[in-house]
Amino acid sequence: MDVADEILVGGHWRKGGGEVIATRDPATGEVIARVHGANLEDVERAVAEGARAAADPGWRDLLPHERARYLVRIADLIAERADDLARLQTADTGKSINETRALVASAAGTFRYFAAALETMEESLTPPRGPYLTMSLHEPIGVVGAITPWNSPIASDAQKIAPALAAGNAVVLKPAEWTPLVSLALGRLVADAGLPPGLLSVLPGPGRTTGDAIVRHPGVGKVTFTGGTVTGRTIGAVAAEKIMPVSLELGGKSPTIVFPDADLDQTVAGVLFGIFSSSGQSCIAGSRVFIHADVYADVLERLVRHTERLRVGPGADPATQVAPLVTHAHRDKVAAMVDRARQEGARVRCGGRAPDGPEFDRGAYYLPTVLDGLPNDSATCQEEIFGPVLVALPFTGEDDLVAQANDTVYGLACGIWTGDHRRAWRVARRIEAGTVWINTYKQFSISTPFSGIKASGIGTEKGRDGIRSYTRQKSLYWGLTAEPLPWAGV
Repeated sequence: MDVADEILVGGHWRKGGGEVIATRDPATGEVIARVHGANLEDVERAVAEGARAAADPGWRDLLPHERARYLVRIADLIAERADDLARLQTADTGKSINETRALVASAAGTFRYFAAALETMEESLTPPRGPYLTMSLHEPIGVVGAITPWNSPIASDAQKIAPALAAGNAVVLKPAEWTPLVSLALGRLVADAGLPPGLLSVLPGPGRTTGDAIVRHPGVGKVTFTGGTVTGRTIGAVAAEKIMPVSLELGGKSPTIVFPDADLDQTVAGVLFGIFSSSGQSCIAGSRVFIHADVYADVLERLVRHTERLRVGPGADPATQVAPLVTHAHRDKVAAMVDRARQEGARVRCGGRAPDGPEFDRGAYYLPTVLDGLPNDSATCQEEIFGPVLVALPFTGEDDLVAQANDTVYGLACGIWTGDHRRAWRVARRIEAGTVWINTYKQFSISTPFSGIKASGIGTEKGRDGIRSYTRQKSLYWGLTAEPLPWAGV
């Protein structure tokens, strides 16, 4: 297969100067494309052109509704090319076609939302304390570095690019090394929408070189990152050295809580969706399920029975529920963590291995797995596996539950299943997580802010605050009197 010669650098499509990246179909292991990644010179050029484009009066002086038009055009093109984008993402990431279609629709919706939000954003007049008028304004940062993960690239790309452009910035996007194809396709689409050249660059490449260069570049005024906590800490340290704002959406070990008065049919379906959709490759996956002792045996039996019925197969098959993992190396890492769980004393209630059959031999498949018999302080219950692995734990009292659910370095998400709205409110307020779902799971609205706490990150994405996070705030004072300031003695 020919090497792809073009990446988007400062508004120009050109051969990247970095190492060649081979992308593989996780269902077959076959190479589907080779991409020249970006090198340090590409990063320099992208940042310089981004700074020039952001400062150009043709972009800098646009009124909000004029910038919004670009976002709407991008949304329209995403919708027009939705099927091609979904199929490309399935081939690149292994995700099921049903999921990638939803992610593409989500990306279009993200651009539409931020276009609408941009049209209605207001600055504020603040109460004065003297003979002057005071106001608070928000202005663009300049060049934003956006680093996105491999598990849902087009949706993550949109959640960073759309609000950053809405705020008036330029964006240097670094997609994950494993899955660059749909991000490059999005770059072509954005160019086709007529966005002024230089406002978006797409630089695939390794995090240790390309990503690090973007984060450290003095011309980058903010970095937004979605990915692992270890990398997030490194980015945060660099940001502290630069005195640079940063948004970090990091890992999770999210609890799902089942009370005895829950609708168990609805609950079991929700728990399975929360962990096994995306093949468990989701930072918000409900990977620890706490089940009240009164219904523990019943709920666990139902979970195992329905897990064993889930359809494992290639992402291109619309009937697939659990698709292959993103790479064989990642599949092997998940398998090793399940083996460690066995050593810790876990009972493997189902799964715990790759599926049998010649149709699975070449792919990065792993069966959806349910474990129990481990304490909450075990490594398996504390560390993010990022695969289709669910650990069940019993609880009795509410205080004990909250203590266990919060006993983790993470604080990203939580699910609560109960028929008692008072209990749901009480427990939701006590759980340390940025998002709590009650009698549902893994549902999102672009209009609702998303954030993590503790080792799950800092900063806010989505919602109207999502635009503000890509701005600098400035205060203006307008003197309303002709009298000189008394201190001057005039």
